[in-house]
Order: sequence, then structure tokens, then C-alpha cells
Amino acid sequence: MQADSPWALLLLIPWAAAVWWMNRGTLRLQGTRKKIAIALRALILLLVIAVAAGVQPYWRVEQRNVIFVADRSASVNADASLGEWIAKASAAKDEEDRSGIVSIGLDAAIDKVLSPDELPSAERYTFRSGVNENFTDLSQALRLASGMLHEAGGGKIVLLSDGAENAGSMLRQAELLKHAGIEVDVVPIAAPQRVDASLEAMDVPQTLRQGEKFTFEFTINSTSSGTAKLRLYEDNRELSTSDIVLEPGENRFALQSAALEPGFHRFRAELYAEGDEREQNNTAYAFSRVSGPPAVLIVEGVPGSSGNVEAALKASLIRYETIPPERLSVQLASYAAYDSIILNNVPATRIAAKPMEWLGKAVSDYGIGLVMLGGDNSFGLGGYFQTPIEKALPVYMDLKGKRQLPSLGLILVIDRSGSMSGGKLELAKEAAMRTIELMRPEDSVGVVAFDSTPWWIVEPTKLTDRDDVLGKIQGIQAEGGTEIFPALDTAYNKLLEMDAQRKHIILLTDGQSASNPGYAALTQGMVDNKMTMSTVAVGDGADQAMLEQLAKQAKGRFYFTNDESTLPAIFSRETVLMSRTYIVEQNAPPLIGQAGSWATMWQNGLPDLQAYIATTSKETAEVALLSPQGDPILARWAYGSGRTVAWTSDLTGKWSRDWVQWSALPNVLAEWIKWTFPQFESTPYSASAELDGREAMLRLRTEGSDTAAKLSAVVTDEAGKSTTLSPLPAAPGEYAASLPVSEPGVYLMQVNEETAAAGGAETPNTGGGTTTGFVIPYSPEYRLTGENGTEALQQLANATGGRLLSLDAPQEVYRFNPVESRQPYNWTRELLLLILALWLLDILLRRLSLPWHRIGRMLLARLGLAGGRLQRKEPVAAAPSGAMSRLQQRKSRTAGFYGEHAGTSDAASASPAAGQAKGTGADLAGVQRAAIHSSHTASGTERVQAVRPEGQGQAGKQQRDVQQFKSVGTSSQSSAPPANPEGKPAGNQATVNRLLAAKKRGKR
Repeated sequence: MQADSPWALLLLIPWAAAVWWMNRGTLRLQGTRKKIAIALRALILLLVIAVAAGVQPYWRVEQRNVIFVADRSASVNADASLGEWIAKASAAKDEEDRSGIVSIGLDAAIDKVLSPDELPSAERYTFRSGVNENFTDLSQALRLASGMLHEAGGGKIVLLSDGAENAGSMLRQAELLKHAGIEVDVVPIAAPQRVDASLEAMDVPQTLRQGEKFTFEFTINSTSSGTAKLRLYEDNRELSTSDIVLEPGENRFALQSAALEPGFHRFRAELYAEGDEREQNNTAYAFSRVSGPPAVLIVEGVPGSSGNVEAALKASLIRYETIPPERLSVQLASYAAYDSIILNNVPATRIAAKPMEWLGKAVSDYGIGLVMLGGDNSFGLGGYFQTPIEKALPVYMDLKGKRQLPSLGLILVIDRSGSMSGGKLELAKEAAMRTIELMRPEDSVGVVAFDSTPWWIVEPTKLTDRDDVLGKIQGIQAEGGTEIFPALDTAYNKLLEMDAQRKHIILLTDGQSASNPGYAALTQGMVDNKMTMSTVAVGDGADQAMLEQLAKQAKGRFYFTNDESTLPAIFSRETVLMSRTYIVEQNAPPLIGQAGSWATMWQNGLPDLQAYIATTSKETAEVALLSPQGDPILARWAYGSGRTVAWTSDLTGKWSRDWVQWSALPNVLAEWIKWTFPQFESTPYSASAELDGREAMLRLRTEGSDTAAKLSAVVTDEAGKSTTLSPLPAAPGEYAASLPVSEPGVYLMQVNEETAAAGGAETPNTGGGTTTGFVIPYSPEYRLTGENGTEALQQLANATGGRLLSLDAPQEVYRFNPVESRQPYNWTRELLLLILALWLLDILLRRLSLPWHRIGRMLLARLGLAGGRLQRKEPVAAAPSGAMSRLQQRKSRTAGFYGEHAGTSDAASASPAAGQAKGTGADLAGVQRAAIHSSHTASGTERVQAVRPEGQGQAGKQQRDVQQFKSVGTSSQSSAPPANPEGKPAGNQATVNRLLAAKKRGKR
């Protein structure tokens, strides 16, 4: 026996206590009926405990368990020989040995459960289950077989395969089998020899230019020599048919073609070889994206100012699109549609934070070109200091010690009211700190924050301790109302005390002043003392009219923005504008520097320039043209994967009148822009697919490491069926998603970045996204790679302690030591039925009062057993009536209580029935009744004392003490009650009570 839950056997302790309590406490039942009832309930409880403990009988057996795993994939394709080998191996087993069969392809299936039954045929086993033969996943079969052996107590697995798995890992599964103590014997199956030619690969450039020539490269493996036809299709349209000659082994071919139409194109190659026995490996797929003419995006700061640029691009057949800076996309993928981006005199204050970031990333990560053209709103004057665009360009926005600039006294007046809490105030502090970093140590700065009253954050001071000033600015907190005039008046009075060549105030607020006492006198004082003031209105809640009027009266500039991210650019622009030295106005021809290949374009000389924006070239940049002062006029360099060009003058004619009239300008400008075109085709996302039989694991990679964007992808197969996926971040710069696939081919993928809509909901960007693709080839099961899986099978056998068996010796399978196993029998159902039957019997015994002895005698009589064999019967004269019979039985029980006879001879002579005192208990009762009766009728009263029997034996053997009635009178008519010698009445009440109690017990 065994118990699955032995702790439940502790219930035997309360079970024993319950049996003892039932034996002592069950008073309603007596005799044999009580014993039977207690035994039934004790047995019921004992069986319930056995069920709870999982007690089961078992026996030990010694046998050999073998699971045959048959590889029925296409690479083996030998069901007949596998079935014949399994049948021969099973014929060699003993009668008690057991065998099972598992088929494997892509999935595992039980073909025969583990049992000692013989196979239907001793010559060949015919497989009954169907499997997907396009893939081989041996690990699934090993896992299924090990589970079957575990239930049987152990055994061996015999694997018949070529070892060429292409899904899962059998060696990884071998570690689990080793710990489970299951050995795997392997039988290597050689791949059948067949005439076969497989088209292993077709290589095509994934990105092409319209009109570009390219090459199709094909790799074909063949098992024999012969001729074949190779047909090539583009988007299901036949491109060519070629006759080729194949040799055994690997063959390589190439076909020349040209990209004619822009767009995404699918290519399919089909091979038709003479005598080919398998067609599943005769098709290969590829795709390519053909781009049209190069595309350029022109972002212009002044509408209509890009005519010269557009004319140069049109003359060079370069497509272009012109937009204002506010239309720059917030989606990185949108910039991949262009080969280069031109910023034509665009201030940074009109470019939001995200487009600014994406412009820099488009250059560094995706190779998109960037060209900045000068003007009074570009470079340093445009506020590009410390922006991603400044990092991408070959010049610095500030002047690093090249000339003496006028000293600057600057006071920043920043609204810190409660409405500025959150992002506004943080960006305002960032703008102030960027301004401080742009200033020189000899400049003076002050920062006053205001709500209802002004608070000096930084008293006007020289920038000798820049870090201390930056730390104080970071501590500004938002609270209170808005009162502008006191703050401006305080800043004006402090600015009067500053010693600086140029004095300027920048006011920033997002609200309206609680009072308006009139600013005319204040602004007039600024003008009289050669001060200027610029104002910045943030959001629609600001008093734009008043702020614009203040800037106009103080000879400054007014800015309005709904995008707080532009505040740093506004402040840095204002700081630079305070020094007009950034604009260099002189009439001089540019000097030629490190021009490289561009030198040939101006070998006949260059026109003069009238002005340009002063910048500082970066250390590794190439300065092609420079001013007589050494400032860069035209500079270029490589930034990450892309290239950028900086032209510090304009192209509208304001500063470059001679240049715009120069006949060579269109060609020169086109060459600058072409130089920035990507040196390789790049898209924001590239896709690849790994096929594991059941699904394709897609991986989307981006050149950067940012995986913060939420992506959605729509995949379309060859039949036009679309599937929407949600790729998830898997690694830096990588997303992953799984796609169920059933057919090989080219799959198109449209990748979109999702943006947060109002309310926080994610909505897909429908602005085009990125189109890419991936190829699902035919199953590797059909490849002619020539790999030998015998080595992998040997590793599997060594890892589990198994054997390498031969196809010629199937009888060796069962030649190993048998395993001893337990064969338990689950009898829970039978025990529960028995418990139910015993419970019903217990209810029957307790609730029904039946003449069990009479029923027993009737059953024995029906069984043919004579009643005399059980009990000896005495002859009776006549059968008494029912009432008399019950009366006699009661009298007999009463007589049994007092004994068989009286103790003296006098008592015997007192009644005629005294001579029969040795008879039954009924006779003794008669003697007693006669004696009592005579005591009431005699003249002298007599008393009799009955002594209670002292034993529990039979009535005839019980001893009693009987006293004769003694005469106390001489006359029989005397009415006095008889008395004993002590003078007490003869009718003793105690005697009567005992008689009544005996009668009651007899009834019970």
C-alpha cells in the first residue's frame, strides 16, 4: 500500500477516540444491534480517512519501457523504413515489456500509447497520426516522450532522425532528460538520395535610385548536373527567363537590371530544373525600395525668400518642398522622406523642441543632409546657441575671443506667479541659464522674479562666479499674483547703476498686471538712458497688446509664443542681438580655404559679399570660404551619419547682391546641397524576420538608441491580407513582435509612431510613416545545405547516457536492464461506492426495528437450511394466542429476575406447583404468585422477602433468598394485615416497587 497524503493518517487518532465514545455513549441500542451499528460507523470513517490519505494498493513490476520517436519531417521522408525498423525492434521485446510511438514534425503527436500490446503488424508499423513535415522540432518530441515515461516509472527513448532540426533545441532538452534519469538512444537516418535543385538565395539591394543599375545575385544548390530555367518576376510581372546549366554543389549566377519606377517592389525568382524531384525549394523572394529623384525640404523664415534656392534645385532636377518652420513634423520618420533639409534664415524661436531634436537626429542617425543659409534671423542671431542644430552644424554660434565685443548689462525680469508653475517656469529658468552661459565674465547680469512684489534672485553683478548665479536661478519657485510695473521699475533703477556699454531688459510673463499705472514715463526713461527692453508673452492669457507696446516704446523686440520650449532660443537670440558685432558688414570677396572638390567651381573667381553673420568654425570642420577677418563664410563637415553645410551670408540679395546675379550660382548651390545627400539609403526603421516554424519573430531596428516611441505596424502579405502589430521595446534601438505566418514571400510593413492625443489616448500617426519589408523564405527543411546531423545526435546520446544504435540491429533496443516500477491501483471510486452502501445500511439498522432473528431464519430456510440444525425445538401442545404469548414472555423475564425456585421446603408445600420449582422461570413465577395470593386469604398474615439475584447468569441458575410466610394469627377470617415478628406490615412497599421496576425492564 502507499499513501499520497500520509499526513491524513493522523486522523486515525480522533477516529479511535470516536469509536470509544460511540461504544460508551450509545444507550438507545443494546446487544448485537449496538455492536453492528458501531462497527459500521467505524468502518465508514476508516474508509473516508483512507480516501483522504490517498491510500492505494500497488505491486512492484520489472519491465522495459521504450518510446520510439520517429522523425517524419520532409528532410527524412522515410515513413516506410521507419515503420519497418520499429516493428522489428518491438518484436524482440518480452511479454511484459511496453512500447510507445511518438511522431514528430513541427509538432509532436502520440501514435501509440505506452502499453505491452503488440503492434498490428509484425512486419511494418503504419503511422496513423499526421504531422507538419515542413519543420523539425525534436525537442517537442523528447519532452512528450519523457512525460509518458515519467508516468510509467522510467524507461528509454529511441530517436530515429537525421538530426537536422530547425525549430527548438534538442540539446537544451537533453539537460532536463539527464536530470530525470531518462536515457536517449539515437538511430541516425541518412537523408534519401534524390535529384534536387534548390534556389537558396536571391540578393537585391534594398534601396535603389530611379534609373540606377543593379544586379540580381542567385545561389543555387544542386545534387546533379543538368539544365534549368530561371524566371524572374517583379510585382508578379515577368522580367526575364534565363537558361542556365547546373553542376553538383553550389552554383552562382547574376543578372543585370535597372530601377525604372519609384516605389516598393517585390521580386520572385522561380527555378525549373530537369528531373527535379522536389518543388518546395525552387522559389526565392526579395524586395527593394526604388526612390525617385532626390527630394529636398526648404524651411524658410520669410515667406517667398527661397526663390533663388528653388530655381537652383529645379535646374538640377531635384524635387523640393517649401514650408514655414511651424510645419516641421514632430515625427522622426517624416524626415526620412528627404535627402537634405535647408534652413533659410529661420530663427530658432519658431522651431519647437521636438522638431529641433529630430533635425539633429535625422542628420546624425539617418544620414539626412542639413544646410543653413544666413540672414538676420540665422545662426547666433537666430538663437541657435546650445541647440541640437548648433551641434550638427560645422560652426559655433558664439564668438570665441576673436574680437572685442561691447560690455553688456542685462536684467532678466521673470514672472513667477502661480500661473507659471510647471513647465513654463522650468523652461523660463532654462532660458535664463542659457543666457548666462552665453554672456562673458566682463558682462553684468541681474535676475528679478515677481509676483505681487518684485524679488531679487540675483542682484546685478559681474559674471565672475557663473555657477553661483546659475544655482540661484534654479531655486525660483512659482507662487502669488502678477504685478509687472514694480518689477520693471526696480529693474530700471538697478540698470541705471550698472557700468556697461549696452544695457538691456528682458521681460517674460504669461499674465496680465493687476494694475496699470502707465508705463510711458518708465519706457521714456529707458530710451533717454540708452536702454532697451524686449518682452516675451507666453500663452494666450498674457496681455499681448500691452507687452508689444512696451517693447516698441523701449526700442526692443516683442515675442509671443504658445510653445514654452522656444523660450531658451528667444532669450539666447536676445542676448546675441544686443551686440550688433555679430553682423559683419563689409564689401570684400571671400577667400578660398579647404575647398576640396569645390575649388574647381570658383577657379575663375568669386563675387563679393556685402555682409555675413560672424561665427566660429569648429575644430574639425572644413572652411571652404572665409572672410578677410578669418570668419567662416562657407563651411562643411560630417556629423554622425550625415553631412552639413553652413553659409553665413544670405541668398536673397540683401547681403549677397553680386552672388544672386552670378550665373554660376545655381550649379554651385546645387553642388553644396548634393554634397549633403546621404551616402547610403537609410530609413528610420529596418525590419528583419526569424522563422521558427510556428511564427516569425520580427525585429525593427533604429539607428539611434531611443525606444521611447510607441509603434504600430501594419503587415501585408503577398495575398493582400493585412495584420496590425504593436511592436514592443526589446533592447536599446530595437523593437520586437511576433507574426503567425504560413506561406513564404515578401511582406510589406508600414511602421507608424503613435502620438498622445487629447485625454492621453494613443493615436497612430497617419502622416505616412515608414514603409519597409522583410522576406519569409521557404522552410529550411528543404535546403540542400549538406549538414550532417549525426554529430548532434551523438551529443544528445552522450548527454543523457544513451547509445548510438544501428539501422541493422533493431533487436538491440530492448537489451538493457529493466526498471522496477510501482503499479498503483486507484480504487477511490470503489471506496466511495462502498462508503455510500455502508452508510445506507447504517441508516437502515438504526432507524428500522425489525425481527432480525426471524428474518435470518427465513433467509436460511430459503437457502435450504433446516431450522433444527440451528436450534432444537421442544414439542408444544398448542400454539397460544398472540396476547397470551406476550404475557407469558413478560412473566418469564420477571421470573428470571428472581431465580428458578424458592429456597425452603415450606415454600414448596405452600402451593401445588411447588413440586415443579425446578422447571422454567415461568413455573417459579407461578409459585411466587401462589404464595403471595395465599398470604392475602389466610387468617394469619405471612410475609415473604424476595432477594435480588447477585449474578447475571441464566434464570435457572440464579440464587435467591426466599422466606416462608409465617403464621401470626389462628383465625383465617381475621382482617388484620399480616405482620412480621418486628411488627411491620406484611405488604412491604419496597417489594412492590421492585416488582414494578422488573416489569418495566421487561417491556424495554
